[in-house]
Amino acid sequence: MLFFILSLVIQAAFIVHVIKTGRNTLWIWILIIPGLAIPGIVAYLIVEVLPEFTRGRAAQRTARSFRKAVDPQRDLRRYESEAQVGANVASRQRYAEELVRHERYDDAIAQYRQALSGLYEHDPNLMLGLAQAQFAKGDASAARSTLDELIRLNPDFRSPAGHLLFARALEAEGNPARALDEYRIVASSYPGAEAAVRYAQLLQAQGQREEAQKVARELLAQARIAPGHYRRAQREWLDLAQKLA
Repeated sequence: MLFFILSLVIQAAFIVHVIKTGRNTLWIWILIIPGLAIPGIVAYLIVEVLPEFTRGRAAQRTARSFRKAVDPQRDLRRYESEAQVGANVASRQRYAEELVRHERYDDAIAQYRQALSGLYEHDPNLMLGLAQAQFAKGDASAARSTLDELIRLNPDFRSPAGHLLFARALEAEGNPARALDEYRIVASSYPGAEAAVRYAQLLQAQGQREEAQKVARELLAQARIAPGHYRRAQREWLDLAQKLA
């Protein structure tokens, strides 16, 4: 009985904290639903209370993970509000990027097109974001066309991510010869294993198995002498390279 009364007092205290500090009201339901009270109190402590007392990176990452699990659209709502109120390029870009993460590609494309105006009509980073949204939507031709225009209007712009996207768009369009040329170039300078693995995969798909194995083996040899954090970050791509080698 004492434990039950104590849990009710703690629930009430946290509900008051939610209201007074303007937290998401979803927490109130989590804290009062039977069976979720204790896990809800623990989650609320980790996500909302502890970060106020400790600002370490690990604590912040844990808090962000819990927030996304409890309220996955929290950032989307915030960025949408900022885009509507501020209506500036930076806020629209953040909102568009978040829309892509939520797979709302048409909305993201619309935001990028609105941002690409005035002084930012030919901004290369916005054009790259637009191309990424178009490709994610499944429109490789539109993405490649946007990247062609980006290069034409910004000849000095350099982006490994953009270069890799260009190669992927060419491959998706059914132009393997040009895609191989672009993959070969970007694979040598891309800050990660993805470009080399995609290059090897397309080589193998085109019947160039020995060359594909060579690319994969060179990548694996470089990875063996790379720092441990690189191998951990690239584990998915290195595992694919291992299968190709």
